[in-house]
Amino acid sequence: MDAIDRVLAVRRTGPLEVFLADVGVVFRRFEDQDSGCASYGVRTAGGCWFVKTARSRAAARSLERACALHARVRHEAVVPLLHSFHAAGHPVLVYPWVEAEALYHPTVRARPDRADPAGPMARFRQLPLALVHAALDRILDAHLAVSAAGFVAVDFYDGCVMYDFTRHRVHLCDLDEYRPGPFTHDVDRLPGSTRYMAPEEFTRGAVIDERTTVHALGRALRLLLDAGDCESAWRGTGAQLGVVNHATAPSPGDRYATVCELAAQWRAVTTRA
Repeated sequence: MDAIDRVLAVRRTGPLEVFLADVGVVFRRFEDQDSGCASYGVRTAGGCWFVKTARSRAAARSLERACALHARVRHEAVVPLLHSFHAAGHPVLVYPWVEAEALYHPTVRARPDRADPAGPMARFRQLPLALVHAALDRILDAHLAVSAAGFVAVDFYDGCVMYDFTRHRVHLCDLDEYRPGPFTHDVDRLPGSTRYMAPEEFTRGAVIDERTTVHALGRALRLLLDAGDCESAWRGTGAQLGVVNHATAPSPGDRYATVCELAAQWRAVTTRA
């Protein structure tokens, strides 16, 4: 049994730092996050792990949502939740460590330049089209599983997308705000990147449903199949852009009704591309 499992066999009530010292060595720290969470890469005798905890009530609610999502959604592209527990009153989630780079990783003090040639986003955008198409298809396929489980994508953006440039595989992480849907939101705006959010996510009392997920995925297709960051260097076909425009229509009723419809249309035109 791995060191993490041995420690978890005893209820944890002390600080997370004590837990981490018990199980191994911290080799990466992500403590400057605007989400209110702090995360750590931990190496043990049994492997490497990504350990995430909340530092605010809002962040704790997000991690509770993550637990609910992972209890229902299983897909090879979604980094799985292995353990969850509390340390010093805060929820702690344990995932396997994935050797991949987040396409966008903002912090409290820095917003990376997506156009930086050395950065993961610019490198992803320069991949051969076949590899980009495969990555986008994997993102769509994962969200077929999300929708089948009755969840709606909230706060999905390029920071949730990790890419392994060696094995050419996409992994999805930080899906902490995904929620059972449909639901009516009772705040002025939901969390998320304005580049990906649908109009209804800015409207108190609006219904958030699968069409909202369709919009987020349409924006991902538009932004990730572009050679630059200003949406002026589209690498796809006119037919693919037509699918994107349908998916991202301002009115939910004008979009594809389901992720399944979007995926089917995208795959049809991409096969012919």
